[in-house]
Amino acid sequence: MTLAATDFYAAALQSAGTRSADETWFVHYENGRRYPLAGALDRWTGQADEVDLGLLARTRGTILDVGCGPGRLAAELAHQGRHALGLDISPTALRLARRSGATVIRRSVFDPVHGEGMWGTVLLADGNVGIGGDPVTLLRRCRELVAPGGRVLVETERPGVGLRTTRIRLERAGEASDWFDWAHVGCERIADLGADAGLHLGEAWDQSGRFFAALHRPH
Repeated sequence: MTLAATDFYAAALQSAGTRSADETWFVHYENGRRYPLAGALDRWTGQADEVDLGLLARTRGTILDVGCGPGRLAAELAHQGRHALGLDISPTALRLARRSGATVIRRSVFDPVHGEGMWGTVLLADGNVGIGGDPVTLLRRCRELVAPGGRVLVETERPGVGLRTTRIRLERAGEASDWFDWAHVGCERIADLGADAGLHLGEAWDQSGRFFAALHRPH
């Protein structure tokens, strides 16, 4: 059976923390490789950890969390008294995010967004720079959203990944989602991709095996 990717994603989020042996979720790549999603699901639906807090400490001004999912980052920012808005297209993710205290709306990053060109920070955490399979197009959109002098904080992948564009789907026990476009961006490529989008690299760092970059929009 094939389902919409958003439906599969919703079911996966709802299963986090309650999975039985027959509820093992995988991401399946078009080259045939499959990887379990359990660890990612637990992190997405949990609370912000020490690495997340290090990322959020680098935010400035008002914050737009693109692909916020269940809202752990937007909720943490709300708990800190920061002005943050999460965007996601999954109603289930948004319901979980609101339950955790995040302010969120159902919206694609490519749809009109309130305050375009005025946000202090745009977040692309959890590899969301891969949304749509075209990182430069996504980063250009983020540049439109942030104010001059603002920043786009991007979670990348380990050195050596480079830029890989692919199609993936979610799977569980004989069921699969539709295929959709995705990209993987290694930390060594983010400066060049940012430059192509009109952003310059201000900082790159890593912590506990996760990699990040701060891309700045010129004044």
